[in-house]
Amino acid sequence: MNSDLNKIVYVAMSGGVDSSVAAALLQERGFDVHGVHIKMWSDPEIPCQFKEDRRDALRVAEKLNIPFETWDLTEEYSSEVVHYMVREYAAGRTPNPDVMCNRKIKFGVFLQKALKRGADFVATGHYVRMKSEKQKVRNKYEELENIYKLFQAADANKDQSYFLWTLTQDQLQHCLFPIGEYTKPHVRDLAKKFGLSTAEKPDSQGICFIGEIDLNTYLKKYIAQTPGRVVTTKGNCIGEHDGLAFYTIGQREGLKVGGGIPYYVAKKDFQSNTLVVALGPFDDQLFSCVLKAHDAHWIAGIEPILPLTCSTRIRYRQPLQSAVVEQVGDGKVIVRFNEPQRAITPGQSIVFYQNNEMLGGACIF
Repeated sequence: MNSDLNKIVYVAMSGGVDSSVAAALLQERGFDVHGVHIKMWSDPEIPCQFKEDRRDALRVAEKLNIPFETWDLTEEYSSEVVHYMVREYAAGRTPNPDVMCNRKIKFGVFLQKALKRGADFVATGHYVRMKSEKQKVRNKYEELENIYKLFQAADANKDQSYFLWTLTQDQLQHCLFPIGEYTKPHVRDLAKKFGLSTAEKPDSQGICFIGEIDLNTYLKKYIAQTPGRVVTTKGNCIGEHDGLAFYTIGQREGLKVGGGIPYYVAKKDFQSNTLVVALGPFDDQLFSCVLKAHDAHWIAGIEPILPLTCSTRIRYRQPLQSAVVEQVGDGKVIVRFNEPQRAITPGQSIVFYQNNEMLGGACIF
Protein backbone atom coordinates (compact mmCIF):
# COMPACT_ATOMS: atom_id res chain seq x y z
CA MET A 1 0.00 0.00 0.00
CA ASN A 2 1.30 3.46 -0.91
CA SER A 3 1.81 5.30 2.40
CA ASP A 4 2.00 8.64 0.52
CA LEU A 5 -1.44 8.25 -1.04
CA ASN A 6 -3.70 11.22 -0.31
CA LYS A 7 -1.24 12.80 2.15
CA ILE A 8 -1.56 16.55 1.63
CA VAL A 9 1.59 18.48 0.70
CA TYR A 10 1.85 22.19 -0.03
CA VAL A 11 4.69 22.87 -2.46
CA ALA A 12 6.38 26.28 -2.48
CA MET A 13 6.42 26.88 -6.24
CA SER A 14 8.79 29.71 -7.11
CA GLY A 15 8.22 29.46 -10.84
CA GLY A 16 11.56 27.74 -11.39
CA VAL A 17 12.31 24.27 -12.69
CA ASP A 18 13.36 22.81 -9.33
CA SER A 19 10.13 23.43 -7.44
CA SER A 20 8.13 22.53 -10.55
CA VAL A 21 9.73 19.10 -10.69
CA ALA A 22 9.35 18.72 -6.92
CA ALA A 23 5.58 19.13 -7.33
CA ALA A 24 5.45 16.67 -10.25
CA LEU A 25 7.47 14.01 -8.40
CA LEU A 26 5.26 14.24 -5.33
CA GLN A 27 2.14 13.94 -7.43
CA GLU A 28 3.64 10.86 -9.11
CA ARG A 29 4.21 9.34 -5.65
CA GLY A 30 0.54 9.72 -4.81
CA PHE A 31 0.47 12.87 -2.71
CA ASP A 32 -2.42 15.32 -2.81
CA VAL A 33 -0.33 18.23 -4.09
CA HIS A 34 -1.23 21.90 -3.64
CA GLY A 35 0.91 24.58 -5.29
CA VAL A 36 1.62 27.87 -3.54
CA HIS A 37 3.50 30.83 -4.95
CA ILE A 38 4.86 33.05 -2.18
CA LYS A 39 4.79 36.77 -2.87
CA MET A 40 7.77 38.20 -1.03
CA TRP A 41 8.74 41.77 -0.31
CA SER A 42 10.07 43.93 -3.10
CA ASP A 43 11.05 47.57 -3.38
CA PRO A 44 8.58 49.42 -5.62
CA GLU A 45 11.52 51.22 -7.23
CA ILE A 46 13.18 47.97 -8.27
CA PRO A 47 12.00 45.92 -11.28
CA CYS A 48 10.38 42.74 -9.95
CA GLN A 49 9.97 39.33 -11.58
CA PHE A 50 7.02 38.38 -9.35
CA LYS A 51 4.37 38.44 -12.07
CA GLU A 52 6.48 36.43 -14.51
CA ASP A 53 7.50 33.87 -11.87
CA ARG A 54 3.92 33.50 -10.64
CA ARG A 55 2.76 32.99 -14.23
CA ASP A 56 5.33 30.23 -14.73
CA ALA A 57 4.30 28.52 -11.48
CA LEU A 58 0.63 28.75 -12.48
CA ARG A 59 1.34 27.16 -15.86
CA VAL A 60 3.01 24.21 -14.15
CA ALA A 61 0.11 23.84 -11.70
CA GLU A 62 -2.33 23.84 -14.62
CA LYS A 63 -0.26 21.20 -16.42
CA LEU A 64 -0.29 19.00 -13.31
CA ASN A 65 -3.96 19.82 -12.65
CA ILE A 66 -3.31 20.74 -9.01
CA PRO A 67 -4.84 23.52 -6.87
CA PHE A 68 -2.80 26.73 -6.94
CA GLU A 69 -2.76 29.79 -4.68
CA THR A 70 -0.66 32.89 -4.17
CA TRP A 71 0.16 33.77 -0.57
CA ASP A 72 1.18 37.36 0.15
CA LEU A 73 3.94 37.19 2.78
CA THR A 74 5.44 40.58 1.92
CA GLU A 75 4.95 41.98 5.42
CA GLU A 76 6.62 38.99 7.09
CA TYR A 77 9.42 38.96 4.54
CA SER A 78 10.09 42.66 4.96
CA SER A 79 10.25 42.34 8.74
CA GLU A 80 12.15 39.07 9.06
CA VAL A 81 14.53 39.13 6.09
CA VAL A 82 14.91 42.58 4.54
CA HIS A 83 15.10 44.55 7.80
CA TYR A 84 17.41 41.89 9.25
CA MET A 85 19.76 42.25 6.30
CA VAL A 86 19.89 46.04 6.54
CA ARG A 87 20.43 45.91 10.33
CA GLU A 88 23.30 43.48 9.95
CA TYR A 89 25.05 45.54 7.28
CA ALA A 90 24.55 48.69 9.36
CA ALA A 91 26.24 46.89 12.27
CA GLY A 92 29.24 46.09 10.07
CA ARG A 93 28.44 42.42 9.47
CA THR A 94 27.73 40.55 6.22
CA PRO A 95 24.46 38.66 6.65
CA ASN A 96 23.09 35.71 4.72
CA PRO A 97 19.47 36.51 3.78
CA ASP A 98 18.93 33.05 2.25
CA VAL A 99 19.50 31.40 5.64
CA MET A 100 17.04 33.78 7.30
CA CYS A 101 14.47 33.33 4.53
CA ASN A 102 14.52 29.57 5.04
CA ARG A 103 14.33 29.92 8.81
CA LYS A 104 11.58 32.53 9.06
CA ILE A 105 9.61 32.34 5.81
CA LYS A 106 9.73 29.02 3.93
CA PHE A 107 10.01 26.81 7.01
CA GLY A 108 8.48 29.35 9.35
CA VAL A 109 5.43 31.31 8.19
CA PHE A 110 4.77 29.18 5.10
CA LEU A 111 5.04 25.91 7.03
CA GLN A 112 2.78 27.06 9.86
CA LYS A 113 0.16 28.44 7.50
CA ALA A 114 0.18 25.23 5.45
CA LEU A 115 -0.27 23.08 8.56
CA LYS A 116 -3.22 25.23 9.66
CA ARG A 117 -4.74 24.67 6.21
CA GLY A 118 -4.56 20.90 6.76
CA ALA A 119 -1.24 20.02 5.14
CA ASP A 120 0.71 17.00 6.33
CA PHE A 121 3.89 18.31 4.73
CA VAL A 122 5.44 21.21 2.87
CA ALA A 123 7.96 20.73 0.08
CA THR A 124 10.50 22.90 -1.70
CA GLY A 125 12.93 22.57 -4.58
CA HIS A 126 16.01 22.60 -2.34
CA TYR A 127 18.89 20.34 -3.30
CA VAL A 128 19.31 18.46 -0.03
CA ARG A 129 18.57 14.94 1.20
CA MET A 130 16.70 14.06 4.38
CA LYS A 131 16.57 10.75 6.20
CA SER A 132 14.94 9.69 9.44
CA GLU A 133 16.08 7.03 11.86
CA LYS A 134 15.19 5.75 15.28
CA GLN A 135 17.59 7.06 17.91
CA LYS A 136 17.75 6.67 21.66
CA VAL A 137 16.73 9.75 23.58
CA ARG A 138 19.09 10.68 26.39
CA ASN A 139 16.89 9.93 29.36
CA LYS A 140 16.49 7.15 31.90
CA TYR A 141 13.91 5.33 29.77
CA GLU A 142 16.18 5.23 26.69
CA GLU A 143 13.14 5.79 24.48
CA LEU A 144 13.41 5.54 20.71
CA GLU A 145 12.58 8.71 18.85
CA ASN A 146 12.42 9.49 15.14
CA ILE A 147 15.35 11.80 14.35
CA TYR A 148 15.45 13.67 11.05
CA LYS A 149 18.87 14.20 9.49
CA LEU A 150 19.98 16.33 6.55
CA PHE A 151 22.62 15.25 4.05
CA GLN A 152 24.36 16.91 1.13
CA ALA A 153 22.55 16.58 -2.18
CA ALA A 154 23.53 14.05 -4.81
CA ASP A 155 24.55 17.00 -7.01
CA ALA A 156 27.53 18.48 -5.18
CA ASN A 157 27.46 21.57 -7.41
CA LYS A 158 23.88 22.38 -6.41
CA ASP A 159 23.85 21.22 -2.77
CA GLN A 160 21.96 23.73 -0.61
CA SER A 161 22.39 22.15 2.82
CA TYR A 162 24.56 25.17 3.76
CA PHE A 163 21.43 27.37 3.83
CA LEU A 164 19.35 25.01 5.98
CA TRP A 165 21.40 24.70 9.17
CA THR A 166 18.83 26.51 11.34
CA LEU A 167 16.03 23.98 10.75
CA THR A 168 14.60 22.14 13.75
CA GLN A 169 13.18 18.68 14.31
CA ASP A 170 9.69 20.20 14.65
CA GLN A 171 10.07 21.74 11.19
CA LEU A 172 11.77 18.78 9.51
CA GLN A 173 9.09 16.27 10.48
CA HIS A 174 6.78 18.16 8.11
CA CYS A 175 9.29 18.71 5.27
CA LEU A 176 9.92 16.96 1.97
CA PHE A 177 12.85 17.59 -0.39
CA PRO A 178 11.97 15.58 -3.53
CA ILE A 179 14.88 16.55 -5.80
CA GLY A 180 17.80 16.00 -3.41
CA GLU A 181 18.66 12.67 -5.02
CA TYR A 182 18.90 14.16 -8.52
CA THR A 183 21.47 16.20 -10.41
CA LYS A 184 20.43 19.45 -12.07
CA PRO A 185 20.61 17.99 -15.61
CA HIS A 186 18.42 15.11 -14.46
CA VAL A 187 15.90 17.56 -12.97
CA ARG A 188 15.67 19.36 -16.31
CA ASP A 189 15.20 16.03 -18.08
CA LEU A 190 12.39 15.18 -15.66
CA ALA A 191 10.76 18.55 -16.36
CA LYS A 192 10.77 17.72 -20.06
CA LYS A 193 9.34 14.26 -19.36
CA PHE A 194 6.51 15.79 -17.33
CA GLY A 195 5.96 18.40 -20.08
CA LEU A 196 6.62 21.36 -17.78
CA SER A 197 7.11 24.81 -19.32
CA THR A 198 9.94 25.65 -16.87
CA ALA A 199 12.24 22.89 -18.15
CA GLU A 200 14.68 25.32 -19.79
CA LYS A 201 14.14 28.32 -17.49
CA PRO A 202 17.50 29.76 -16.28
CA ASP A 203 18.31 29.70 -12.56
CA SER A 204 17.68 32.92 -10.65
CA GLN A 205 20.72 34.95 -9.63
CA GLY A 206 21.55 37.33 -6.78
CA ILE A 207 19.52 38.36 -3.76
CA CYS A 208 15.89 37.70 -4.63
CA PHE A 209 14.35 40.96 -3.45
CA ILE A 210 17.06 43.23 -4.86
CA GLY A 211 17.07 41.89 -8.38
CA GLU A 212 19.80 43.05 -10.71
CA ILE A 213 20.78 46.31 -8.96
CA ASP A 214 24.05 46.78 -7.09
CA LEU A 215 23.82 45.80 -3.42
CA ASN A 216 25.54 48.94 -2.16
CA THR A 217 23.18 51.13 -4.17
CA TYR A 218 20.32 49.42 -2.38
CA LEU A 219 21.91 49.64 1.09
CA LYS A 220 22.67 53.36 0.73
CA LYS A 221 18.93 53.99 0.61
CA TYR A 222 18.76 52.90 4.26
CA ILE A 223 22.26 53.29 5.75
CA ALA A 224 23.98 56.66 6.13
CA GLN A 225 27.39 57.04 4.53
CA THR A 226 30.22 57.66 7.02
CA PRO A 227 33.42 58.20 5.02
CA GLY A 228 36.78 57.31 6.49
CA ARG A 229 40.33 56.37 5.57
CA VAL A 230 41.45 53.35 3.58
CA VAL A 231 44.86 52.18 4.79
CA THR A 232 47.08 49.26 3.84
CA THR A 233 48.13 46.59 6.32
CA LYS A 234 51.41 48.56 6.56
CA GLY A 235 49.56 51.70 7.62
CA ASN A 236 49.75 53.73 4.42
CA CYS A 237 46.64 55.79 3.61
CA ILE A 238 45.61 55.20 -0.01
CA GLY A 239 42.07 56.57 -0.22
CA GLU A 240 38.67 57.05 1.35
CA HIS A 241 35.77 54.67 1.87
CA ASP A 242 32.02 55.43 1.89
CA GLY A 243 31.28 53.75 5.21
CA LEU A 244 32.38 50.42 6.72
CA ALA A 245 28.85 49.03 6.36
CA PHE A 246 29.29 48.86 2.58
CA TYR A 247 32.33 46.55 2.57
CA THR A 248 32.90 42.92 3.39
CA ILE A 249 36.00 40.96 4.35
CA GLY A 250 37.81 39.66 1.26
CA GLN A 251 36.14 42.13 -1.10
CA ARG A 252 38.14 43.40 -4.08
CA GLU A 253 35.65 45.03 -6.43
CA GLY A 254 34.39 48.54 -5.72
CA LEU A 255 37.20 49.75 -3.44
CA LYS A 256 38.11 52.62 -5.78
CA VAL A 257 41.75 52.54 -4.66
CA GLY A 258 44.99 51.18 -5.97
CA GLY A 259 45.12 52.31 -9.60
CA GLY A 260 45.10 48.77 -10.88
CA ILE A 261 46.78 47.25 -7.81
CA PRO A 262 44.66 44.35 -6.45
CA TYR A 263 43.72 45.34 -2.89
CA TYR A 264 41.38 43.23 -0.73
CA VAL A 265 39.48 44.17 2.42
CA ALA A 266 41.32 42.60 5.38
CA LYS A 267 39.74 44.36 8.38
CA LYS A 268 37.15 46.94 9.38
CA ASP A 269 38.34 49.06 12.32
CA PHE A 270 35.14 50.55 13.75
CA GLN A 271 36.89 52.46 16.52
CA SER A 272 38.79 54.60 14.03
CA ASN A 273 36.34 54.13 11.11
CA THR A 274 39.19 52.77 9.02
CA LEU A 275 39.09 50.21 6.23
CA VAL A 276 42.27 48.10 6.19
CA VAL A 277 43.22 46.51 2.86
CA ALA A 278 45.76 43.86 1.96
CA LEU A 279 47.86 43.78 -1.20
CA GLY A 280 46.94 40.67 -3.20
CA PRO A 281 44.71 37.71 -2.36
CA PHE A 282 47.39 35.84 -0.40
CA ASP A 283 48.36 38.46 2.18
CA ASP A 284 48.70 36.87 5.63
CA GLN A 285 46.26 39.43 7.04
CA LEU A 286 43.46 37.79 5.02
CA PHE A 287 43.92 34.38 6.66
CA SER A 288 43.19 32.86 10.06
CA CYS A 289 43.09 29.37 11.57
CA VAL A 290 40.51 30.26 14.22
CA LEU A 291 37.03 31.77 14.31
CA LYS A 292 34.35 32.34 16.90
CA ALA A 293 30.66 31.80 16.25
CA HIS A 294 27.40 32.15 18.16
CA ASP A 295 23.83 30.81 17.99
CA ALA A 296 25.14 27.30 17.36
CA HIS A 297 22.34 24.98 16.29
CA TRP A 298 22.41 21.20 15.81
CA ILE A 299 19.93 19.58 13.41
CA ALA A 300 19.35 16.49 15.57
CA GLY A 301 18.26 18.72 18.45
CA ILE A 302 21.01 17.23 20.62
CA GLU A 303 24.38 18.92 21.05
CA PRO A 304 27.19 16.51 20.07
CA ILE A 305 30.04 15.78 22.40
CA LEU A 306 32.55 18.60 22.04
CA PRO A 307 35.34 19.04 21.02
CA LEU A 308 34.12 17.67 17.70
CA THR A 309 36.38 16.87 14.74
CA CYS A 310 34.42 17.47 11.56
CA SER A 311 34.36 19.13 8.15
CA THR A 312 33.13 22.70 7.75
CA ARG A 313 32.48 25.42 5.23
CA ILE A 314 32.36 29.16 5.86
CA ARG A 315 30.71 30.10 2.56
CA TYR A 316 28.45 28.47 0.01
CA ARG A 317 30.21 26.02 -2.31
CA GLN A 318 33.51 26.28 -0.46
CA PRO A 319 35.29 22.89 -0.43
CA LEU A 320 34.89 21.25 2.97
CA GLN A 321 37.60 22.18 5.48
CA SER A 322 38.80 20.00 8.37
CA ALA A 323 38.41 21.59 11.80
CA VAL A 324 37.77 21.02 15.49
CA VAL A 325 34.71 22.64 17.10
CA GLU A 326 35.11 23.55 20.78
CA GLN A 327 32.44 24.60 23.26
CA VAL A 328 32.60 28.08 24.77
CA GLY A 329 29.13 28.26 26.33
CA ASP A 330 25.69 29.79 25.72
CA GLY A 331 25.60 28.60 22.12
CA LYS A 332 29.06 29.95 21.36
CA VAL A 333 31.81 27.86 19.78
CA ILE A 334 35.43 28.25 18.74
CA VAL A 335 36.44 26.55 15.51
CA ARG A 336 40.10 25.68 14.88
CA PHE A 337 40.96 24.81 11.29
CA ASN A 338 43.68 22.46 10.10
CA GLU A 339 44.54 24.96 7.37
CA PRO A 340 44.30 28.80 7.40
CA GLN A 341 41.01 30.09 6.02
CA ARG A 342 40.76 33.12 3.76
CA ALA A 343 38.37 36.00 4.45
CA ILE A 344 36.49 34.75 7.51
CA THR A 345 33.49 37.07 7.50
CA PRO A 346 31.41 38.11 10.55
CA GLY A 347 27.70 37.61 9.93
CA GLN A 348 28.16 34.65 7.60
CA SER A 349 27.42 31.04 8.51
CA ILE A 350 29.83 28.27 9.39
CA VAL A 351 28.21 24.89 8.76
CA PHE A 352 29.38 21.54 10.15
CA TYR A 353 29.48 18.18 8.31
CA GLN A 354 30.41 14.55 8.95
CA ASN A 355 30.27 11.84 6.29
CA ASN A 356 27.99 13.97 4.06
CA GLU A 357 25.61 14.66 6.95
CA MET A 358 25.00 18.32 7.74
CA LEU A 359 25.13 18.46 11.52
CA GLY A 360 24.23 22.13 12.04
CA GLY A 361 25.90 25.50 12.04
CA ALA A 362 26.52 28.81 13.73
CA CYS A 363 26.89 32.50 12.90
CA ILE A 364 30.44 33.88 12.68
CA PHE A 365 31.30 36.95 14.77
